[in-house]
Amino acid sequence: MEKAIEVLKKNHYKVTKQRKDLLEFLSKFTVQYVSINDIADYMRSLYPGVSNNTIYRNLKEFEEIGLVESQEKDKTLVKYQCDFEHRHHHHFVCKNCGKVTELKACPIEFFTNQLPGYTVEGHALEVYGLCADCTKKLKAE
Repeated sequence: MEKAIEVLKKNHYKVTKQRKDLLEFLSKFTVQYVSINDIADYMRSLYPGVSNNTIYRNLKEFEEIGLVESQEKDKTLVKYQCDFEHRHHHHFVCKNCGKVTELKACPIEFFTNQLPGYTVEGHALEVYGLCADCTKKLKAE
């Protein structure tokens, strides 16, 4: 949370109670994505009058400054930033339990080497399958 508050201040955002409560909730989701609907339900349990617009705006701002990540294939799922030191990273996502594991290597050179003369402006990579725990459980059945 301290790092997140630092990032808010550094980017000239007010550190409000509402934002702190939102970050506190999101900080429980470092290895799994959470739906925006679940986030909205939580925020409405604390602030009954909070609008969808306020929630979406804060999540969008949090993503822009690196506090949360959204899943590339589904922008309605977000998770708390798992690596503040390396904003650019990739994930393995378990299709069974939803566990997210950070991948340390970036394969962009493999692709850019196949594109001489091209200008690559960005990329995202998510690998899907079953985590070790789910694979083990499946084999035991």
